[in-house]
Amino acid sequence: MIENAHSMIREIKEYAKKENIPIMLDDGINFLTNFILKNKITTILEVGTAIGYSAIRMALASPNLKIVTIERDEERYLVALKNIKKFNLEKRITLIFNDALDVSLDEKFDLIFLDGAKGKNIDFLEHFEKNLAEGGFFITDNINFHGYVQKEETEIKSRNLKGLVRKIKRYIDYLKDSDKYTTEFYEVGDGIAVTSKKEVG
Repeated sequence: MIENAHSMIREIKEYAKKENIPIMLDDGINFLTNFILKNKITTILEVGTAIGYSAIRMALASPNLKIVTIERDEERYLVALKNIKKFNLEKRITLIFNDALDVSLDEKFDLIFLDGAKGKNIDFLEHFEKNLAEGGFFITDNINFHGYVQKEETEIKSRNLKGLVRKIKRYIDYLKDSDKYTTEFYEVGDGIAVTSKKEVG
């Protein structure tokens, strides 16, 4: 790991907290980096860069890793660029400034990490399933959405939040009912789903 990496990571986390930018919780990112190492993942597509925290943490975990990451918010994209540069990871992390659903890629990825707009997870999965390598995985973060997914709808006051939680629940049902995919749900971080294609035959 590069010198000062720990203090630089801490700075990113402090910035995220100050600016109210959601980043992965510690046990969530630890789960993700361990998963990458255990499954010998070498290529990742990330939907939702934010300020580059998870992409940087993934890249630091495995020196052979190449990441393509997509962010649609210009301010966050520019901060992510700066952060990636600080870690000298520009050769291993490719940042795309666009709405993920407008991005068309030809390459295949061992892991597609969905961490963008929570209400669009079904769209993201369907849009990028052609980019999933044989034996690859989708990983989705924030499946519990700060505990709201477990709450009764009547307990949620905000209409927007209610709508968002409904979409996340629909995504969970979509994964559970899928003929194509099998999914395991993990109670780590803010809830993580690991999805892979079902064996044929």
